[in-house]
Amino acid sequence: MTAVKKVPFHLTNTLTRKKEEFVPSDPPHVGLYVCGPTVYSDVHLGNVRTFTSFDVLYRWLTHIGYNVRYVRNITDVGHLLGDAADGEDRISKGARAEQLEPMEVVQKYTNGFHAVMRLFNNLDPSIEPTATGHLLEQVEMVQRILKSGFAYESNGSVYFDVPKYAEKHGYGGLSGRKIDELLANTRGTEGQDEKRSPLDFAIWKNAEPEHLMKWNSPWGVGFPGWHLECSVMSTKYLGSTFDIHGGGMDLKFPHHECEIAQSVAADGQVPVRYWMHTNMLTVNGRKMSKSEGNGFTPEELISGDHKLLDRGYSPMTVRFFMLQCHYASTLDFSNEALQAAEKGLSRLMAATDLLPNLRPAASSEVDVAALEQRCYDAMNDDLNTPVMIAELFEGVRIINSVNDGKLSLDQEGIDQLSRLFEAMVFDVLGLMREGAGAASDRVLDGLVKEFIHMRAEAKASRDFATSDRIRDRLLELGIQLNDTKEGTTWNKV
Repeated sequence: MTAVKKVPFHLTNTLTRKKEEFVPSDPPHVGLYVCGPTVYSDVHLGNVRTFTSFDVLYRWLTHIGYNVRYVRNITDVGHLLGDAADGEDRISKGARAEQLEPMEVVQKYTNGFHAVMRLFNNLDPSIEPTATGHLLEQVEMVQRILKSGFAYESNGSVYFDVPKYAEKHGYGGLSGRKIDELLANTRGTEGQDEKRSPLDFAIWKNAEPEHLMKWNSPWGVGFPGWHLECSVMSTKYLGSTFDIHGGGMDLKFPHHECEIAQSVAADGQVPVRYWMHTNMLTVNGRKMSKSEGNGFTPEELISGDHKLLDRGYSPMTVRFFMLQCHYASTLDFSNEALQAAEKGLSRLMAATDLLPNLRPAASSEVDVAALEQRCYDAMNDDLNTPVMIAELFEGVRIINSVNDGKLSLDQEGIDQLSRLFEAMVFDVLGLMREGAGAASDRVLDGLVKEFIHMRAEAKASRDFATSDRIRDRLLELGIQLNDTKEGTTWNKV
């Protein structure tokens, strides 16, 4: 058996805007931080896409031999509405609306988030820290930033001095924003009396008496800024400089830009070596949003309970659909695309179930090692799941052809193909068989596949009467056979 040639993993670094070879700072250990949800409402599909993309990154790095510490936080304080310094905390607003304690809101939507992650078969992170669990560390980072001279206190709040920081270290390198343009766009902004510059952001905010979530600090009663928490928790668990930081592209500015500035100001070190960002979702070519009326939740997508959906789609269909698009590309939802993904997933799983029943030949007509190499090359090329899936469908063609007697594959080839599909389909892509009846369906599938093989042998012997009898009898039992160029598949009718 030919071994896979080890090709270095490359990823697109948002900071440099280049595809780079990934070289961890302390191999085989890798530090990965992904911005988690703000738990004030149900998780949305944009979250699901982002976390599924980084789930595959986590799975792939582990598969190729790295020891990954995956940190994904929970934001349970400090994320203000509109991200404005004088906005209301999202958790507090949710608590008022639902007449609950803020931590009840946090627990409710954290539980919901975890349920959705399990539904889509995303692995748990190594560590899932919360902002409220790291208040002491956040106060300490504010003190270090003040000591460095890049922050100032004003009326019980502490603000990060963006122009002063930019003058020494630069600002906007990740997002491509320029200070002059940012200043021009903020002229006339209200509520800036406490700030020296409209670009300055709160790293500790004074709490009004009616504010629900507040703590004592050296500057008075208040709460930490949203950007601060990720700087604190990422460096606490991964070190002052770590390997990969990920999130949705909407976080690039200001959140991630502010993270970089805070960490450099506090500790004098650039915190992240590789930045990765997932792209946005659209529906029928239009941006997904509540105002457009085209924003549906994961539950609506699965149940089909939305005016834009013809019907519901299973979680694995949705996961497979998402992975057919590169994480950095726009993903467009449509019924046609989801239904095509459903059919493709069915073909992939059917071929996977066929593998144990393939009958080996004395020699092989197929180079499975070359197929395996192409799968690895695709994943090592910036996590290119669409190309890897296309290679798997070449494997599907091979499996069906071998099953139909059109190609020969020896036992070593069958074993190698089985290992490849097990690794790529289940371990790396994170797909799984669905439904309470999955086990019984596998038994049924195995039996039908045996009849398909018998029918293929009858056709090869030109015994068309037997071939037709098998097809017709299965149809009477509710099983329809479909002959395609890639082989024979089946479905219930």
